[in-house]
Amino acid sequence: MHIEPGNPQAAPDPVRPRLDRRTLFAAGAALAAGAGAATVLARETHRAPAPAAPPPPAAVPFHGARQSALTHPQLPVTRLLALDLPADADRRTLRGLLAGLSDVLARTADGTLGDARLTGTPPVTSLVAVGATLAGRLGLPAPATLAELPAFAGDRLEPARSGGDVLVQVCAEQPWTTGVLTEHLVTAATTAGATVRWHQDGFLPPVPDGQTPRNLFGFKDGTANPDPADPGLWHQDGTLLVYRRIRMDTAAFAALPTDRQELAMGRRAASGAPLTGTAEHDDPDIYAKHPDGSYLIPATAHVRLTSPRLDGGTRMLRRGYSYDDAPTDRGLLFCAFLRDPALFTRIQTRLTDHDALTPFLTHTASAIAWVLPGAKPGEPLGAAL
Repeated sequence: MHIEPGNPQAAPDPVRPRLDRRTLFAAGAALAAGAGAATVLARETHRAPAPAAPPPPAAVPFHGARQSALTHPQLPVTRLLALDLPADADRRTLRGLLAGLSDVLARTADGTLGDARLTGTPPVTSLVAVGATLAGRLGLPAPATLAELPAFAGDRLEPARSGGDVLVQVCAEQPWTTGVLTEHLVTAATTAGATVRWHQDGFLPPVPDGQTPRNLFGFKDGTANPDPADPGLWHQDGTLLVYRRIRMDTAAFAALPTDRQELAMGRRAASGAPLTGTAEHDDPDIYAKHPDGSYLIPATAHVRLTSPRLDGGTRMLRRGYSYDDAPTDRGLLFCAFLRDPALFTRIQTRLTDHDALTPFLTHTASAIAWVLPGAKPGEPLGAAL
């Protein structure tokens, strides 16, 4: 185009590129991605730090006035181990066995056992007890009430699963721990001349802290337990253990209507409350009656027949576990601690004769033993023997 001198004209517009639809979409996507990244970055910048992992549970000391499996809250996994000594064993042999077991348990508790498989696996609790027969044979200073239990009607006891010169219980968070620990205990026992008579694993269902676990019938088990510090349970920091392995016919019991289950137990299935109350820890009123004169808690209810009111208020500390050895062999490892096994004998006799649960229960193993006082620092269990 011609431009005349002295009459300037505007310069022509530069050529503008044409933007097709695809280019516009690409640009929009890029802008959106950039904005999203900026938003994420801003959120990351202001996000609260992740909470720290809870500290691992503290180890439970082995040494103390009383053994830890009785004074510490129940751990969810247990193994019971029964050992026999030679027929000619004397007190020195027993002291050697107790020293070997104490060494393993003490080093497990303080983390010096030296087995990498147990690293970071506290807590572990334990107890060691001397069977009634061995205590009598060696003339040990056991409580005068220690004696073998009588036979009960309906018992189907297996000798290979019952008795034992020395009983050991270890409890932990995982079966891995009790399994590895058993290796060390058996090695110590064998070195001292003992042999394994029987062993039994048990477990508790997962429950929130402070709540009562349920047995395989689905009912809360251990509601009316005394405080482990109750002096009525102890003989100079020792006590007596009654152990019963009880097979439970869970399928037959589960087939009952819930109301019949509750009448047999004497408690509500859901809450654990007694039939005369509204909350689990309400005291069962075994004398309350309906207008027609029948008991609210039936005469055959388990709760009535085990009531401390029938034994002058005396109670035992129950720290049982469930077991599941086969589809047709599941049940309860009943572990009760008390000053006088005559209390258990009275209760079990009432249950055998009248308990509505009896058709669903079979006692297949039994043991009684003296739980030794705890070990003083630097000493093994039974040092005073």
